[in-house]
Amino acid sequence: MHAPSPPRPATMKSRKAFWLKQLHMWHWMSSAVSLVGLLLFAVTGFTLNHAADIEGSPVVTQKAAQMPPALLASLNRAIPGTDKAPLPPAVAEWVEASFPVKASSEAEWSDSEVYLPAPRPGGDAWVAIDLATGEASGEITSRGWISYLNDLHKGRNSGGEWSLFIDIFAFACIVFAVTGLFLLQLHSAKRKSTWPLVGVGLAIPAVIAIIFIH
Repeated sequence: MHAPSPPRPATMKSRKAFWLKQLHMWHWMSSAVSLVGLLLFAVTGFTLNHAADIEGSPVVTQKAAQMPPALLASLNRAIPGTDKAPLPPAVAEWVEASFPVKASSEAEWSDSEVYLPAPRPGGDAWVAIDLATGEASGEITSRGWISYLNDLHKGRNSGGEWSLFIDIFAFACIVFAVTGLFLLQLHSAKRKSTWPLVGVGLAIPAVIAIIFIH
């Protein structure tokens, strides 16, 4: 029996060209998808790292409203058997129309009051409803755009849709990085500084972590 002959040069070049085309396609597609997110997370990574030096001035707004008697009666009939439960849909709709908050979170119920915490990126909010009189009061705190973007970076109080975006964005970044690594491999023969630079990128955070972080 004869040993199998090595692949012909033309076949090897064709195979390399195929993978090069695929890697370039996935690399630019993933970079396009993650471009804006990368800029956002890079900028907010800097602002979070210097949060103590970039202080915001919270702006607090207070507001009051009177719940209609019929709605108050339905609220009292809907008092749950637990300390925490969502507001009835009609009450939640009224709260969102009367206060600049989202009323989808669980409210805290007591014998005399319903308290709705409504945290948000870059601020905080709450609404309290007196179960006897129907008087509703609320407070909205805003800490500015930098705080808002920082909270988006952390996924703080930003909802399920934003959490899903972060997952998709993270996957796109992984595709971007992995395809970039393979492209480095394909081009490294003509670029001698490729792997030394990759090594520097690995060594710098590793040395800092080992020596300076305890």
